[in-house]
Amino acid sequence: MAAEGHSSIDALGQFTLEPALGAIGRSVNFTQANTMMVVASGLVLALLVVGMRPRAMVPGRLQAAAELAYEFVLGMCNDQIGHGGKKFFPVVFCLFFFILFGNVLGLFPYFFTFTSHIAVTLAMSTFVFCLVTFVALKEHGLHFFSYFLPKGIPMAMAPLVILIEIISYLSRIISLSVRLFANMMAGHIILDVFASFVVMLGLAGGIFLIPAGLSLVTNVALFGLELLVATLQAYVFAILTCIYLHDAVHLH
Repeated sequence: MAAEGHSSIDALGQFTLEPALGAIGRSVNFTQANTMMVVASGLVLALLVVGMRPRAMVPGRLQAAAELAYEFVLGMCNDQIGHGGKKFFPVVFCLFFFILFGNVLGLFPYFFTFTSHIAVTLAMSTFVFCLVTFVALKEHGLHFFSYFLPKGIPMAMAPLVILIEIISYLSRIISLSVRLFANMMAGHIILDVFASFVVMLGLAGGIFLIPAGLSLVTNVALFGLELLVATLQAYVFAILTCIYLHDAVHLH
């Protein structure tokens, strides 16, 4: 929430990358985004390692959360990918919870949302694209390229259809990355703007305290909405990954 002289709002300042860990961070270009990636990864590992350590027949809260997380993603893989979906469970699980923890942690003060940077989301979507293409080639060999020419298409229309299918296939990289990046960035900008309104109107005092209070209530409601969006965007990324893997495995 950057404001110059309490009269302007710099809603994009929150996305600026700064070196972390002092001189070490500056020397290797280790930013707060990298720090939050490490934190998110550590929390996912802690959920599984610490949560499953008791191995109790009647699970406690943390163990129940770990088991629920495991079963939720496993069910997603089996339902969306179908036969053979279980072998892709580790990568889908990692993607889902890495994005989820990154999204949610970034909503809190002094934390950074690394999924609000296109470089991060583009890297993940490129990884998914390469994985899906590798699986398709491994499963079907050169027959994979028949995916770009659906059955029943007249040969006169084949060049146009093939071009459209190739563009559609390649656009997966953009759609996956931009959807996540844009939703997280837009939500944080709105939160920052309304939070700045609260500060600016509150400092003005007097009659401005009423709109300041309304802005505060709005910001609280927006925080709840952003928490929902953060969860949904992680789910959308994971389920689209499963759908793309289904196409790669079953070639349709």
